[in-house]
Amino acid sequence: MAKKQAKKQANKKTVTQDFSKYISWFWKLFSGGILAIILVFLLASWGVFGALPDYTILENPKTNLATEIISSDGQTLGKFYFNDNRTPVGYHDLPQNLVDALIATEDARFHEHSGIDARGTLRAFVYLGTKGGASTISQQLSRQLFVGVASTNTISRITQKLKEWIIATKLERQYTKEEIIAQYFNIYDFGNNGDGIRSASRIYFGKEPRDLDLKESAMLVGMFKNSSLYNPRRNPVGVKNRRNVVLAQMEKYGYIDEAVKDSLQKTELDLRYSPESHREGTATYFREYLRAFMKDWTKDEANRKPDGTKYNINSDGLKVYTTIDSRMQLYAEDAVAKHMPRLQAEFFHQNTPERNPTAPFLDLTRGGVDSLLQKAMSRGERWRILKKAGKSEKEIRASFYKPRKMTVFSWKDGAVSEIDTIMKPIDSMRYYKSFLHTGMMSMNPQTGHVKAWVGGISYKHFQYDHVKQGKRQVGSTFKPFVYATAIDQLHLSPCDVLPNSQITIEANKYGNPEPWTPGNDNNEYGGTRTLKNALANSVNTITARLMDKVGPQPVVDLVKKLGIESEVLAVPSIALGTPDVSVYEMVGAYSAFANQGVYTKPVMVTHIEDKNGTILYQFTPESRDVLSEEVAYVTVNLMEGVTQSGSGARLRGKGRDKWRADYREVITGYPYEFTNPIAGKTGTTQNQSDGWFMGMVPNLVTGVWVGAEDRAAHFASITYGQGAAMALPIWGMYMKSCYEDAELKISKDDFEKPANLSIEVDCDKYKKEQDSNSDTPNEDVPDELDF
Repeated sequence: MAKKQAKKQANKKTVTQDFSKYISWFWKLFSGGILAIILVFLLASWGVFGALPDYTILENPKTNLATEIISSDGQTLGKFYFNDNRTPVGYHDLPQNLVDALIATEDARFHEHSGIDARGTLRAFVYLGTKGGASTISQQLSRQLFVGVASTNTISRITQKLKEWIIATKLERQYTKEEIIAQYFNIYDFGNNGDGIRSASRIYFGKEPRDLDLKESAMLVGMFKNSSLYNPRRNPVGVKNRRNVVLAQMEKYGYIDEAVKDSLQKTELDLRYSPESHREGTATYFREYLRAFMKDWTKDEANRKPDGTKYNINSDGLKVYTTIDSRMQLYAEDAVAKHMPRLQAEFFHQNTPERNPTAPFLDLTRGGVDSLLQKAMSRGERWRILKKAGKSEKEIRASFYKPRKMTVFSWKDGAVSEIDTIMKPIDSMRYYKSFLHTGMMSMNPQTGHVKAWVGGISYKHFQYDHVKQGKRQVGSTFKPFVYATAIDQLHLSPCDVLPNSQITIEANKYGNPEPWTPGNDNNEYGGTRTLKNALANSVNTITARLMDKVGPQPVVDLVKKLGIESEVLAVPSIALGTPDVSVYEMVGAYSAFANQGVYTKPVMVTHIEDKNGTILYQFTPESRDVLSEEVAYVTVNLMEGVTQSGSGARLRGKGRDKWRADYREVITGYPYEFTNPIAGKTGTTQNQSDGWFMGMVPNLVTGVWVGAEDRAAHFASITYGQGAAMALPIWGMYMKSCYEDAELKISKDDFEKPANLSIEVDCDKYKKEQDSNSDTPNEDVPDELDF
């Protein structure tokens, strides 16, 4: 018995020893595993498996930030970027429903962990990822910022995951939870140039992130799974399904109730797609001018980063604050979009091959048209590309006569459109030359701030800017400069009278090689006209008499002081507007009349900030006295006559627009009904190649030009080819919209009258004064000037 008991105890002792051995081995293995894991993490943190970002990089992640163009009323006009259209926002700019959607879908325990979700990681190991992944928001951010796309190699994937975990814990130590969420939204690429939540919300819904509603937020959060797959433009059904998953997650975790989930899951995406590209959007022509401005600014050695390197306008996150008012810019673009298709329809109607075999060109033979197109061919982009590709001139020319598929510009239902067609490149050149273009600029004459800038009808198809880049003959819009010079030198009144008869300025008198005898457009002569009546009706003979009296050089001197840098020859014919001048220059020059004789250089940029809000550039106003207050006011008074009884009087009209079935306009009346003081001048060049209107109220000067690319393409008659028909309607529609927006505070007041005005502008008073000083008063008109 004793032996059996001893044997039993011995066996028990052996079992105990064996079990203790296993326990010992277990703890050794477990401790070794823990130490191995710690060692692996230490090795990873020391950079053995690849460099990790240091503290500085974590504080300032190297993400490309787009330069933002900001309007004077705080709206984003556009951005400059290369690949990343990214503008970061702070956590305070994110709506709560957006944050809730993210946490419910991507990381339900986000506020409970410190970068790594142990429970989620264990679940992922046990179920091999079949019941959800383990990546937290912090891990996903670390992957996007520093780790990159996961490798297909198993070892590399493991090391990448280690780095991801380490960086995630560092992010959690250095940033608040709110900062991590904001960075995560800012770094993600939502597709279609939607880099970051701000760009995405503007592109897909046309609004700022803070204004996103619940279902919009759910859609954007759903795109985190794969923005390429869940692209709302290419895969709306899939995106809707994914959005509904996000809504279900929000209901699961108590962020919304079941009723809200069910109702929203039945709704459509309701996209308001607003692409943000360099050739689309608002103020495209202005933005391209600004790009050149910024490139010049970055080249200046005075404008350098603290480390001495140049700023990159595509990636350094600059903020450019401009003078453009987004509302006025929209009204300007809308006015162009309303008028130009109507005018173009009439132009096409008048220039059919049946009516004009050389359409759209007039005054050219078929040989002349061919020569024009051949010259344009060698200057085009197609020629440049084929030449660079090594093609011979013969091969290049032959390619212009081979039909090919192309998408061309068109107006459709009063809006910019495109047509897919098959056309020979040479025919497409002729087609594009048949379009009328426009340039328009609006500016505050006191501050010089440019409020609207429309350089053409479609930047995507026509990149040439007709505000600053283009220069065309200004026609009769040049006449106020002649009148202002005469008023300054001769102290003339708008009520003074000159004979309406032709005048010849002798050869060589002012350097002109031949005698110059200008005629009136309507060939009507005889009698007399007041200066105000003569300018209102653009009477050439009166302007020629004034030019003969003052000489061309003082007029040239004046326009140069008024900021016109284009070449203006000191010859008598400039009186009728022969110089080529830009809309930009003309608006700046006219602004001096509204600003009591003070020229203020147009301003487009008020200041520039870096991504941290530090001011890098502050504009300095440039202004100079050019005319006395009296001369400026009298000139304005003369131009008021243009809109009271002259070529601009249709601005006062109470008629209505009439339309033919094909949308062509019958120019018989306009429903503008302006009653406030307006000074202006129409301009029409020879053969109706260019139509101008310059219009002013006390705090806004706006210039409009309309014409074709080639001067040989124009209206056959003055009916549609005059400035009052081509350009004035754009001004009228634009100003009507501006006046309807009371927040803009566009003036309806009288132009400010100088306190000591010595020149009489009231013709009734002027006549009485003349009568009282004359023994034989003229009962009909003031005395004729002895010119």
